Amino acid sequence: MADVHIKGVTKAFGEHVAVDNLDLHIADGEFVVLLGPTGAGKTTTLRLIAGLERPEAGSIHIAGHDTTTLSPAERDTAFVFQQYSLYPHLSVYDNLAFPLRSPARKMPEDQIRRRVEDVAKMVRIHHKLNNRSTKLSGGEMQRVAIGRALVRKPSIYLMDEPLSSLDAKLRADLRLELKRIQAELGATMLYVTHDQIEAMTMADRIGILADGVLVQIGSPRTIYSEPANLHVAARLGQPAINLLPVGLLPDGGAPAGAKTIGARTEHLSIEKAANGHADGVVDWVEHLGDQNHLHVTVGTRKLVTLTDPDTDLAQGDKIMIRYRSPLYFGADGRRLM
Repeated sequence: MADVHIKGVTKAFGEHVAVDNLDLHIADGEFVVLLGPTGAGKTTTLRLIAGLERPEAGSIHIAGHDTTTLSPAERDTAFVFQQYSLYPHLSVYDNLAFPLRSPARKMPEDQIRRRVEDVAKMVRIHHKLNNRSTKLSGGEMQRVAIGRALVRKPSIYLMDEPLSSLDAKLRADLRLELKRIQAELGATMLYVTHDQIEAMTMADRIGILADGVLVQIGSPRTIYSEPANLHVAARLGQPAINLLPVGLLPDGGAPAGAKTIGARTEHLSIEKAANGHADGVVDWVEHLGDQNHLHVTVGTRKLVTLTDPDTDLAQGDKIMIRYRSPLYFGADGRRLM
């Protein structure tokens, strides 16, 4: 495995700048996730590293070597796509063995068999090695696609939303599997997604992309609790962070210049109103089993927070709301404290 340095990389398609002066260092053995909406530049970044696109400016170094102008075959990367991209006429075994039989890195068949069997066990698909890929479920096909990348032992694995087409339960299972495999291999991985749960549960560091710009990068905890601006704050959190104007609720601790207050569940204290004073009213309680979403109206604003499943709050209840160390943002959207 190896580290990757992306320095000042810019990529445009016509007048549209897909990646704008990107600086990113991925350490050897690190699992980095790029998080952002469609059009943020996530997939373009992967394609630039893989050599499928060439930058207008900047450089890409893999394992200390400048690979900016090298062909994809010369870069020693492995790409897992959103769709399975398996060879339908081949068995699972032959799909996994295919990269090892290429002229560039052809291995003896006995070594191929050992490597394929080891990887098949790792991705829990060893009992299907003789099956045609068309006879597999969606989750099994994606395991084969991931396994086909793993047999290579490249410098870096590039993963383009490989779990997004799977159902929720299978996505959750494969998230754990993928993180386990990465830890076992000590592999360097760059994974892109629009799913905040994937980012929070798998990443060593998360990079937030917006319109081709890397807005912030840090540990999941840092990105969540210390967002650089409103855009980053809105990318993480379920339910989404409440963005409220200063003055809507008592906020004696607001710093000078604050225009917006960011309040997640842990930043709000809510209880039934007493003595006739109320800050808001409960619209409804959304029951989710182990927790509830509490939907509240404060003036003309709506906010959503979590509450215990055994809460005594109900629709129509008047409530008092107080902040507990929320986030403050200035007029330019940057976090103040």
